[in-house]
Amino acid sequence: MECKYFGECGSCRLYDLSYDEETKLKKERIKELFSGYDIGNFEFFSSRDEYYRNRAEFRVWHERDRIYYGMHKLVGKGILKIESCPKVDENIYAIMPKLKEYIEANSELRNRLYSIEFLSSREALLLTLIYHRPIRNEWVNEARKLEEKFGIFVIGRSKKIKEVVSQDFVIDALHVEGMEYRYKILEGSFSQPNTVVNEKMLSWVCSHIQNPKDLLELYCGHGNFTMPLSRKFRKVLATEISKSSIKSANYNCEINGVKNIEFLRMSVEELTSAMKKEREFNRLKEIDLDSFDFSHVLTDPPRAGIDAKSLEFIMQFENIIYISCNPETLKRDLDILSREFKIVDFALFDQFVHTNHIESGIILRKI
Repeated sequence: MECKYFGECGSCRLYDLSYDEETKLKKERIKELFSGYDIGNFEFFSSRDEYYRNRAEFRVWHERDRIYYGMHKLVGKGILKIESCPKVDENIYAIMPKLKEYIEANSELRNRLYSIEFLSSREALLLTLIYHRPIRNEWVNEARKLEEKFGIFVIGRSKKIKEVVSQDFVIDALHVEGMEYRYKILEGSFSQPNTVVNEKMLSWVCSHIQNPKDLLELYCGHGNFTMPLSRKFRKVLATEISKSSIKSANYNCEINGVKNIEFLRMSVEELTSAMKKEREFNRLKEIDLDSFDFSHVLTDPPRAGIDAKSLEFIMQFENIIYISCNPETLKRDLDILSREFKIVDFALFDQFVHTNHIESGIILRKI
């Protein structure tokens, strides 16, 4: 990737390396971090080095009646004005200059616009305009024209206000092991930022399942892993604490024709109590926990890793699938898990090119 803001924009910190050099650096870092474990020649799944991000957020910098996209500077404080970003996918990249010109010429859309968020799928583009002022009816009228002009969906946000002009989601399609899975992805919810690498990650997990019975999934979100993995297991119980994510996950089951998943809005702590029969929950009235025979548990926690109680909980299962966005917390948790589990498979997924971030996937089996 070539970018005229390399060395100035804080978004890319490995700008001075070729992608081969960057890949080598990330592999060496992981080998060193996990040197106490027999991870062998782990698999590395690369990304496109440009036009790969389907989610992006930019500050908006105002100079009189002009606006600019802004990113934090690599060195020092302040905002760097930019015109383009070759990291974002083609849909976002193509619309950025046209969108800036349109908003700049429209005082209602421009006035006190603080930031712009993009959510792109293979079928649609959703734009969130965030303001430091109340959103009025006049804004809705202009935002509707913006939708019609560019064939996109627009949302306006300000303090305690969310104004949806047409819809607040996109539908995306992922291809895993020869199958297509469709997903409803809500604005503001978590979703994988690199579609191509996400497909590789899902395919890797699906291809490394051995002796499956039933699956328990924690932190399932809108069902990113749940949909393709449901084809590998007899039944799936997937948990999530977000109401909106559970709603999306159930919708995704419907549009994919999946019948063997039960989604449950419940924390790990609550699920632990339920499985130990310490407490009864109304949310479990329609779900018979005793009917599940879990052979695998999948966890995809936030950067902080798994909390101590959840870690203790997952250690009761025979196989653990651990997806991590932070190698350091993965290493911390693995130091505990390795007392009773061995690493069967290990892979890296380069979701964020030109940064130090790397995603990991490990499959563990009880010793």
